[in-house]
Amino acid sequence: MKKIVLLFVLSLSIAAFAQKKDKTLLTIDGEKTTVSEFKRVYEKNLDAIDNEEAKSINKNLDLYINYKLKVKEAYAIKLDTLPSYKREMETYKNQLSAPYLQDTTFIDQLVKDAYFRTKYQVKAKHILMRLPREASPSDTLVVYNKILKLRERILNGEKFETLAAQYSEDRSAKDDPETGRKGNGGNLGYFSGFSMVYPFEVAAYTTKVGEISMPFKTQFGYHIVQVDDVKESKGEIEAAHILLRDTTLVGKAKIDSIYTKLKNNEKFEDLAKQYSEDPGSKNNGGSLGKFASGRMVKPFDDAAFGLENVNDYSKPFKTRFGWHIVKLTKKHPIKSFDEMKKDLKSKVKTSSRMELSEKAVVNKLKKEYTITEFEDAKKILDKKNLRGLPKDSLQGTLLAINDKNITQEDFIKYIRNRRQFPVYKLFEMFKEKQILEYYKEDLVNREPEYAYTLKEYEDGLLLFELMQEKIWNQSSKDTLGLQEYFKINTANYKTTDLKSIKGQVINDYQNFLEKNWIADLRKKSKIKVDKKQLKKLIKFYENK
Repeated sequence: MKKIVLLFVLSLSIAAFAQKKDKTLLTIDGEKTTVSEFKRVYEKNLDAIDNEEAKSINKNLDLYINYKLKVKEAYAIKLDTLPSYKREMETYKNQLSAPYLQDTTFIDQLVKDAYFRTKYQVKAKHILMRLPREASPSDTLVVYNKILKLRERILNGEKFETLAAQYSEDRSAKDDPETGRKGNGGNLGYFSGFSMVYPFEVAAYTTKVGEISMPFKTQFGYHIVQVDDVKESKGEIEAAHILLRDTTLVGKAKIDSIYTKLKNNEKFEDLAKQYSEDPGSKNNGGSLGKFASGRMVKPFDDAAFGLENVNDYSKPFKTRFGWHIVKLTKKHPIKSFDEMKKDLKSKVKTSSRMELSEKAVVNKLKKEYTITEFEDAKKILDKKNLRGLPKDSLQGTLLAINDKNITQEDFIKYIRNRRQFPVYKLFEMFKEKQILEYYKEDLVNREPEYAYTLKEYEDGLLLFELMQEKIWNQSSKDTLGLQEYFKINTANYKTTDLKSIKGQVINDYQNFLEKNWIADLRKKSKIKVDKKQLKKLIKFYENK
């Protein structure tokens, strides 16, 4: 019963955003409903109405009046002030506003870029200079200049790999004397989109083959990248492997004996279960599932993607994990853009690159809004005990967006538990957050469909709370009232045993209570229907 009523309410709800020239159809205690408002609600419900009687304008207007009276009552008894209601509305607002906080044109371009970077792989090498997240502007400049000098040395003829092995702070670039592992000189092999952090991916795919990028920043620090090759991707593959962790000659002899067994037509899956030392895959016949190039360590990647045909297997090869034999079990070539568009869009929306879409919205709003920073108030950013400043001293206006003033106190609340960034960075983050918050609050004025939908949910949720309080809870608690109702209406039922049909009787009792309650609400309110507009409305739908 409750769900049915709530759904009915949500479909009946209206929004108070009518055109100025619209005629008034209904007035309840001075609050007007226009013809177009009622038409919007009525037409929205037409598809759900399955008989002509239920399509009656008069009947629907009666239901609409009942609905309006209930919502009015909900506001009168301040159900909109309940903490549970406020929390629910805040959650819904965030969900409803989310699509408006994204730049759809920008997202479409991200999806196209993602397809190109899925279809084509890039081979690159890099040098990394690490940078702490809380680094000051001066510290950042020092690291930037360091890596810029390395770039100049490479351009002047020094070998990229030599400088990477000497200076890069990516440990894989250097030799490891303890394990005997040889450094890769910054070589990353081939990789495709979504394999690297997004700024690195962008730099790799926008640098021409043979050229070196300018220094760019990721969450790890500053990098330079040299692109060696771009080629069409083989897509994804499924593979299985046998792993022996012993990298000595003993391990080599054992992997060679397993390879001989394979050549003698013993089953790969059985050998994996018997000999493999990879606990995550051995029980599944060595299966590693589906993966793209760049996901595995380079020797493994080269061996797996070097296999031409399904069921081919490699010769034994070594990685830092041990000795392997890999078998190709399935190929997943790159599909067309139209086939991949939906999945790529989903991938883009759940990746870090979506922050750029939100950033694009913020940049547009910065041009649209009047944003003022108050320099005197901003002086608190230089104070060492910023988070410990007394509340009374934080009432100055720090920032204004159009007509909205944002205080120093608002900023302190924002940064209180955010200590991983420097204050100047936190201020920029705070400013952008405030711009988006202002935009979200302003959506009801600039996006009619958003306003309609929000109002529907707002009123529907209120009415649900009201029905719970006035009807549903009362009918379940009022045992004597239920018994009395059944006693008076026993003739309407096929049995005198209340227990056997209690659910049906409770439902009827709720309808009885609601009918009486609506009658009381109607007596308390002044309701006026413009009969001329009502006749026009009836005629309009009769001629449709």
